[in-house]
Amino acid sequence: MKVALTGGATGIGAEVARKMTAQGHQVTAFDISEPAEGVATWIKTDLSDPASIAGAIAAADGPFDVLINNAGLPPRAGLERLILSVNFFGFRAFLNGMLDHLSDGAAIVNVASRAGAAWRDNLDEVKALMACSPDALDAFIEARGIDHIRAYDLSKEAVIVLTLAETETMIGRGFRMNAVSPAAVSTGILEDFKAAFGDRAAKNIARAGRPGKPEEIADVIVYLASQDSAWIKGQDIVIDGGMGAMGMTDALGLKDIG
Repeated sequence: MKVALTGGATGIGAEVARKMTAQGHQVTAFDISEPAEGVATWIKTDLSDPASIAGAIAAADGPFDVLINNAGLPPRAGLERLILSVNFFGFRAFLNGMLDHLSDGAAIVNVASRAGAAWRDNLDEVKALMACSPDALDAFIEARGIDHIRAYDLSKEAVIVLTLAETETMIGRGFRMNAVSPAAVSTGILEDFKAAFGDRAAKNIARAGRPGKPEEIADVIVYLASQDSAWIKGQDIVIDGGMGAMGMTDALGLKDIG
């Protein structure tokens, strides 16, 4: 298979590239940094820049059997606009631009986050973001008082919502699209999440016993990219070591009913 992967240089993306290449697939990585290994082709891509996205798509040698939208920025103070530009607007522009470069039956996997789990509660703001022009993003951020943490959460809520909302359209075009939502993962940006989410992150990691490993998230992505998962469509698969279940148990008072 021919695989298009954003964010293949580090972390989860690097593990996806390694695993897919080991299975004999041809991986093209779209990343601002050059991957050290595991890819057949690197196309330099800045997802905050529409011109870079358009140029990268034009340079891609498709059609691709798999599209994995993995690239994203963590919640770093002062980067509200860049986080939303890369994690949602750049993600959406790359996804839409690549659709004509996918083969019939192609699988699409979008990497969201457990931080986007509250999308139902925040749906009005998610819809407002999705309707917002990139040129109006600064005004959107200012009007809503969005800091770097909310920017990250909102971007991932929007990825989940878009995945669900576009399921029928994708099926109509002969594609299938799913999302994965990892919790804390041992990559180079784990400290960013610990700093942003503080005690909440520390408590969840402690209860789960450890953060996830990038290869564990990559295994699920590779599965969703394969024909073994052909009947899985429009799902957001949470990979969190039990953090969500334990949190729901606390919230609903379920711990003592077993």
